[in-house]
Amino acid sequence: MLNSGMVDKFRRWIEVSDKIVLTCHVRPDGDAIGSTLGMMHLLQSLGKRANVVVPDQPPRSLAFLPGFKDICIYTRHEEYSRRLMSEADLIICSDFNKLSRQDHLAGLTEAATAKKVMVDHHQAPDDFCDLSFSYPDMSSASELMFRIIAAMGCYTEMNIDSATCICTGIITDTRNFSVNCKNPDLYEVLMRLLEKGVDKTKIVKEALLTQSLSSLKLKAYALSQKMEIFERWHGAVTTLDGEELKRFNYERGDTEGLVNEPLNVQGIYYSFFLREDEDCVKVSARSINDFPVSKICEDLYGGGGHLMAAGAEFKGSLEDCRRILIDALPNYLKYLPARPKKVE
Repeated sequence: MLNSGMVDKFRRWIEVSDKIVLTCHVRPDGDAIGSTLGMMHLLQSLGKRANVVVPDQPPRSLAFLPGFKDICIYTRHEEYSRRLMSEADLIICSDFNKLSRQDHLAGLTEAATAKKVMVDHHQAPDDFCDLSFSYPDMSSASELMFRIIAAMGCYTEMNIDSATCICTGIITDTRNFSVNCKNPDLYEVLMRLLEKGVDKTKIVKEALLTQSLSSLKLKAYALSQKMEIFERWHGAVTTLDGEELKRFNYERGDTEGLVNEPLNVQGIYYSFFLREDEDCVKVSARSINDFPVSKICEDLYGGGGHLMAAGAEFKGSLEDCRRILIDALPNYLKYLPARPKKVE
């Protein structure tokens, strides 16, 4: 499945590198943190000085992961982040394929003189790395990272900490194997991780199910008061502005999974969640039955992602973002099934 020449080159680069930095996209999710921490633990077991540097604060739902407290957060430790990036021999860029996805950390990554390796599963990658593992058909960057580790012959060096982080990335990006998991080989990957002693039940509980009371109330408010159902177009749009987030003491990760909830309604084939951030509107989109939310994100906002799991950032007001989306929905009726189910 992987190019053996690329795998061998990556292995040689690791062997000759002493200081290795792993980094990911802004607003890191379970896959970004899982893939970077998973590889960090492996590299440390190989005797390397490996650190994870992220653009901003990861969600608290991932605090159970081994190594989480050692993550270097650029917005909190700017000088230390600069030193790690500038001194690195090798930089591994995981779960993003465009420097713009790193926001304010992008300049450090671009300026670093170290060799750079991309490990990513999103479409249309930019050419900013010396070596790129780009596989859009993968369920997650974490699955791809595991396959690279195995292809390098390092599976035996994986410990339970590495396996737990990698498994968390796969579970969160597939919503516990309910999306993006059509390849049956993925279940063999899960089996190999479980053989390392991974506690899958704990991962699902901590990363997907456990939430604060304020988070639960925020989601309940969003679904009961802010979710709009468009029966004719078989879609749902949910919005939250800054004042509403503040009212419910919003913290990063509190709306995780919210975009998926409308898809549980029969007859809803796609769902959009628009959240007002400090400098943009964060657009998240999910769908079923191969409805191309990635195309909508790309057409309207210059975003993208996977066919049924995509996103974007809109530089404008929340209402403008919402209006652009709603006005455009009739243009995508042709992608619905010939006989879509009635909204119930």
